[in-house]
Order: sequence, then C-alpha cells, then structure tokens
Amino acid sequence: MSDTTLRARLRESDIWWSFRHSPLAVAAALVTVLYFLGAIFAPWVAPFDPFDVKSLNLMDAFTPPAWNENGSARHLLGTDNQGRDVLSAILYGSRVSLVIGLAAIVLSVTTGVLLGLLAGYRGGWVEAVVMRLADIQLTVPAILIALTLDGVARVVLPRNVHDDIAIWVLVLSIGVAYWPQFARVTRATTLAEKNKDYVNAARLIGVPGARIALAHVLPNAWGPVLVIATIELALAVIAEASLSYLGVGMPATQPSLGTLIRIGNAFLFSGEWWIVIFPALALVILSLAVNLLGDWLRDALNPKLR
Repeated sequence: MSDTTLRARLRESDIWWSFRHSPLAVAAALVTVLYFLGAIFAPWVAPFDPFDVKSLNLMDAFTPPAWNENGSARHLLGTDNQGRDVLSAILYGSRVSLVIGLAAIVLSVTTGVLLGLLAGYRGGWVEAVVMRLADIQLTVPAILIALTLDGVARVVLPRNVHDDIAIWVLVLSIGVAYWPQFARVTRATTLAEKNKDYVNAARLIGVPGARIALAHVLPNAWGPVLVIATIELALAVIAEASLSYLGVGMPATQPSLGTLIRIGNAFLFSGEWWIVIFPALALVILSLAVNLLGDWLRDALNPKLR
C-alpha cells in the first residue's frame, strides 16, 4: 500500500471524521501536544534552567508574576523561594511527570496485556491465578501500592542511591499498580476471539499457540487497550504528583509537577500564591486534556456509537 493510499484511507476513516467534528477532542489534542512539545524542548524554550544552581540568585526569590506591580518581565509567572523561574520549573517539571507517566503506562500495558493474553488463551489454572491476582490488586488503592513499593525501596536502598533512581522507583510503583485493568480487557477480548474460525484454522495448519495469540488474537485487543492507556496516563501523572506531594516521589533537586506543588504549598498562606497555583493549574489542565482525549477515543472506537 502506497503512502498516498494510506493517507487517503486515514482521511476517510470514521475516527478521523469523528476527531474533526469534535471540538473538545481537537482542543484536548492541541493542549496535549503543546505539553509534550514543551516538555521535550524544555532546554530550548524555557527562559531559564531551574536546575543550574550557578544561575540562581536568592535576591530574585519570591518575585511575583510579571503583571504584578512588584513583578519582573524576566519572570513571567514569578519565582519560588530559591529564585527559580516558575515557568521554567513547570516546563522541566512537566517533562519529569510525563516521562514517569509514559514509562509507567508502558510497563502496565506490557505486563497487563501479556498476562491477560496468557490467561485468556491458556485458560484453566493459569487464568484463575492471574485473574485472582488482578482481583486482589484491584481491591487495594493504586496510591497505596505505590506508597508501599516506594517505602520498601527507601528501606532497602541508601538515601543517596534512592534519590538518584527515584524516577525509576516511581515508574515501577505506578506501573505495577495499574496492570490489572489491561489484563482484564485483554483476557475478555482473547476469550471472545480464541474459538473463532480463523484461530481454529491456524491451529489446524500447525501454527504455534504463542504465535496465534500474539499475531492474530492480540491485534483485536489493541483498541480497548489504547483507550484505557490514554485514560490511565492521566491517572499515572496524578499518582506521581500525589506521591511527590507526599514527599515520597521526586526530590527537590529534580522537581516534577507534584514536587513543585509541595514546595509551593508551604508558602501559600504567606502570600506567595503563584508558587503553588501555577504548577497545580498546569497539572489540572494536562490531566483534563488527556482525559478528554481518552473519552473521545473510547467513543470513536465504539461501533455502537457510530
């Protein structure tokens, strides 16, 4: 199939039509893309490097936003208690939050899809064990699982080592917490597909079971998995922010949006409201945009709503 034909089919697809006729989806996609671009190109678009200690000036600390009478045009959204530019800190913090959220979702999708595929295709005691593990984990709040794993890591690892690998501890903690949803959806799709004629025909000609499951059954599960992954990305970013706000996430030297909110919260009632309000607003807008995108994708992939 040529690139021209592929582009033509995409333009004529129901999903593209649905996207073009959904103002909320278009707006959410634009906001999400801007966040990703800002995070990726933060070193080039941020006015300052908030992690460069040599560039910080304590005399600039607690500078209000530029439109305030005591504000400075150099710092559009003001500065924090260390003189760090709040806008730059948000751009760099969004990068950390998105990296953790994406990596955690990749881990959740990989674990959940493989286990769900195995449970649905093999059945028997394998299915029973996997699904009971998923049911048990679903009864425990994801944030509690993440707190437990992070606490274990803090006990096992020296403090300086934990701070160095804090981002990967968060990825593991959040990723482990969200796999059951993907496993349940993949298992349900596998159960619906594994007894169809094309699967039986593949068995008759001697195609190995693993190849049948991965090459023929799994593609039918990607639609629902993609919808859940989009929505779970927003939840993963919020989970990271919650952990960092509680002081068990990213250290202050590598702040995420949650860390910035925790730092700014200490100065909220002393009048320096911008230190917490703008990072919190950035988190809310990002989560809302990704959720709206996930809601649209769920409706667009639902044949009953077409």
